[in-house]
Amino acid sequence: MATIVDVAERAGVSISTVSHVVNGTRRVAEKTRQRVLAAIEEVGYRQDTLARSLRRSRTDSVGLVVSDPGQPTFADMVRGVEHEATQAGYTLLLATSGEDPAHEARSLHVLTARRVDGLIVAPVAHSDGRETDAIREAGTPVVFMDRIGSGRSGDQVGVENTRPMRELVGHLIEHGHRRIALAAGDLAVSTIAERHLGYTTALRDAGVEPDPALLITGSGLAAETRAAAAVLLGGERRPEAFVCASTETAAGVLAAAADLGLRVPDDLRLAVFDGFPHADLFEPRITTVRQPAFDIGATAMRLLLRRMNEDAPDGDEVVRLEPTITYRTSCGCAD
Repeated sequence: MATIVDVAERAGVSISTVSHVVNGTRRVAEKTRQRVLAAIEEVGYRQDTLARSLRRSRTDSVGLVVSDPGQPTFADMVRGVEHEATQAGYTLLLATSGEDPAHEARSLHVLTARRVDGLIVAPVAHSDGRETDAIREAGTPVVFMDRIGSGRSGDQVGVENTRPMRELVGHLIEHGHRRIALAAGDLAVSTIAERHLGYTTALRDAGVEPDPALLITGSGLAAETRAAAAVLLGGERRPEAFVCASTETAAGVLAAAADLGLRVPDDLRLAVFDGFPHADLFEPRITTVRQPAFDIGATAMRLLLRRMNEDAPDGDEVVRLEPTITYRTSCGCAD
């Protein structure tokens, strides 16, 4: 079996240089690094990961907990985390919370039992944070992703929510609409609460008092939103426009409109925070606020790497990335 000594001899470098390349413990000139990697392949060297992790008291793995990795935005965040983790030599262990605090706690227990070197968590609504606080106090770094703010301590990365939603609703107001409904979802989720704030602020800026009857809350799932939107859209004073705080609520509103034979944008204007993948292919073309979801995940992993390597500054790091608004025909704009 080939050893690290064999690699060093084949590459013409020191054993320590091979170790730095394999373990990522120090920067090595790119030409030298490529020579070492080529030598590893040539001699068939395979590292004993388990033995190395026991010697270093590290597993070279990180954990990630999200509510539903099947949702497009979370899926992109997961890809961003995994990209950075792989580049740094870490294996990603993924767990779900299902928007259930008890399920989140179980997922955190499973990951910490596997001795991950760090955790990235998109906290569920109504999570009291005691589990993650205990994990951090025990010495495992934790970074919060997506659901940030609300007085939570620790390194965090997410997107700007309030201002973009305020701009989106303001745009509909500029089109002459006043009865604008919001399919929000669970206001206990910090991102949804911030988007709700943007909605109410835009209305009040225009001298329109928010009407509680035009607000849909609840689980935020498509089926529940569909039923609530059908009531609003089937009423005598149906809203002129709908803003949706997530892809899931947008699916519910669109389904309700279709059930009632309402067409977007002829009968109802629509705008969505998050939106759908390949929104340009929809008819009508849907106005969206698109999060840089991949970058959110990648940034979360970079924050975690700095914290694990004890290279982070004192105090918490909080990063807010900027989304992009694209106006299309669903809100009444020309194509």
